[in-house]
Amino acid sequence: MTIKTTDIGSIKVGGYIIIDGTACRVASVQTSKTGKHGHAKARIEAIGLINDEKKVIVKPTHDKAEVPIVEKKAAQVLSVTTDTANVMDTETFETFDIKIPEDLKDKVIPNSQVVYWIILGIRVLKQSK
Repeated sequence: MTIKTTDIGSIKVGGYIIIDGTACRVASVQTSKTGKHGHAKARIEAIGLINDEKKVIVKPTHDKAEVPIVEKKAAQVLSVTTDTANVMDTETFETFDIKIPEDLKDKVIPNSQVVYWIILGIRVLKQSK
């Protein structure tokens, strides 16, 4: 797994964060002021990159959070079955099977180019070129 740690206070909208072991894209960040005896807190709403699940956390801004390093790669489709495509990475020439999302089923055809992301060791098909 490729992750790094950063302060909660430095997380921005559109960035990535790991919440409960799920890699997510940050949808909103709200920061509260410090209290009389407390610390500033951040409320982060995020959407899962793999399953589109909504997650919310509230933590002090000085706490650390894990941020996934997302690799974006290109591949060529070799063959297609009902919901799985056999693809070959255009850089390493590695072949593997990847699940086709519902919104890309009609666009993924043999000999087409696709973009996939590697998120926490999981390959996810994101776009057809």
